[in-house]
Amino acid sequence: MKYFIASKWRNKEQVNELVARLREKDHEVFSFIESEVNFLDGKTPEEEMQAFESIKDWQNDSRIKVVYKSDIDGLREAEIFILLLPSGSSAHIEAGIAYGWNKKMVCIGQIDKPEIHYLIFDKFFDSIDQFISSISN
Repeated sequence: MKYFIASKWRNKEQVNELVARLREKDHEVFSFIESEVNFLDGKTPEEEMQAFESIKDWQNDSRIKVVYKSDIDGLREAEIFILLLPSGSSAHIEAGIAYGWNKKMVCIGQIDKPEIHYLIFDKFFDSIDQFISSISN
């Protein structure tokens, strides 16, 4: 299977854990954190996001356009979309795209309050451990 993981950059450690555990089971994974086009420089996730959020003309920034294309291509190639909570607005937009492209939809993490449109997800798991236990090699 080929997975696409969407989450917050600030959730970097959990994303990396999920990527490693899926690969241990011989699955392919697209991770926005590992993307070769990523232009952040390895500071803490908070510092990286502050630098990203300070980009003034983000709509015309060529680096952002390259990252966008990479993410969309990774999403297009994936069979299964994973929303790893907590997630930001970009991850939720990607969820809508994945749903529109008829991807299998998985949500991992604690949902704090009811969200009607989370019904797009086929399966819900409270934790990475619970999700990993549910899949085979």
